[in-house]
Amino acid sequence: MSRLQLALNVDDLDASVAFYSKMFNTEPAKLREGYANFAIAEPPLKLILLENPGTGGSLNHLGVEVEDTATVESEQTRLSEAGLASVDERESTCCYAKQDKFWVKGAPNGESWEIYTVLEDSETFWGPERTALGILDVTPEQDAAACC
Repeated sequence: MSRLQLALNVDDLDASVAFYSKMFNTEPAKLREGYANFAIAEPPLKLILLENPGTGGSLNHLGVEVEDTATVESEQTRLSEAGLASVDERESTCCYAKQDKFWVKGAPNGESWEIYTVLEDSETFWGPERTALGILDVTPEQDAAACC
């Protein structure tokens, strides 16, 4: 099953979680410091809330969650054949999940789109690959802003 992902920047995570829990009649599937995600059945939607004070109400990024890595790969091939560039991120950790994904480049208005599958949950926002880059010593708000 595929579903659309909408990642929003929010000023106040607690207030936003309360609002979207009521709006979609469901609790977050994952709730961590500065981060919440809702796996909404109807309409099929993965709603991500990233606490970034001062940017509330703005789009962080868009995505399509797919069932498995084979689907990630077939979508990347399809989009490449259609002339769209992409950037691979296999077995990367972001947003408290290890993922296989790629980013679609060149959206006419600069939107960030990812096509991804979740391989497993993570206890950390970023994974060990970020350690090699020296990017782990940041606040949760900086993590969320840099995520995508």
